[in-house]
Amino acid sequence: MQAKEREIQTNYDLRPDLQESLAHSHIDPSKLTTFQRIILTTDGTLTEILEAYLFEKIQLVKLSEGLVSISQEIKPLEIKIGTEVIDRKILLRGKISRNNWIYAESIIVPDRLESNFRDRLLKSQESMGRLWLEHKLETFKEIVDSSCHPAGELAEYFKIKPEDKIFSRTYRVFSNRQPIIMITEKFPESYFKKNF
Repeated sequence: MQAKEREIQTNYDLRPDLQESLAHSHIDPSKLTTFQRIILTTDGTLTEILEAYLFEKIQLVKLSEGLVSISQEIKPLEIKIGTEVIDRKILLRGKISRNNWIYAESIIVPDRLESNFRDRLLKSQESMGRLWLEHKLETFKEIVDSSCHPAGELAEYFKIKPEDKIFSRTYRVFSNRQPIIMITEKFPESYFKKNF
C-alpha cells in the first residue's frame, strides 16, 4: 500500500471502492470542503443533494442523447463491442441562478431497463435520480473512478478557463444484480468552497 493511500485510509475510513478510487486519483479527502467530499464520495441522488445545499430547484438540460453501437467493450458495464447503448450528456442547472453546477455523461444499457423507465428516460427532462424514485427502481451504486484534471472543452459550461481543474467521479449503477448504467459527473474545483 502506498504512503498516500495509507494516509488517506488512516484519516478517513471509506468504503473499499471509494478508497481505491481516491487513492488511484491522488485526491485527498481531507483537502476537500465538506460538500465537495459529499459529492465525490456519497451515492445519494445528486439532484436532491444539490437542491438541499444550494436551496434552489435544479433542472436537467439535455445536451445530447442517442442510441449508439459501442466500438470498444465497456468492462464496468460488462458489455461487448457492438452492444447498443444510450449515450447521454446533460447539465444540472440552477433554476434561479442559471448556473451549471454539474456536467454528466451516462452510458445506459437499454435492454437491461424496464420499458416504462426507458421510455420516461428518453422522453422526459427529469434527472435519472428522480426517475429512479418515481419508478421505485432498486439500485446499488459502485464508484469506479475519480479524478481531478483540466476542464478543457467543458470550461465553457462553467464559465471557467480550459486549464482550470474539475473534479470527476464515475460510478456504475446496478439493478437486478446487473450493471445498467455508468455515469460520470464533473464539476469545477472552484465550486462548493464554502464549508459548513
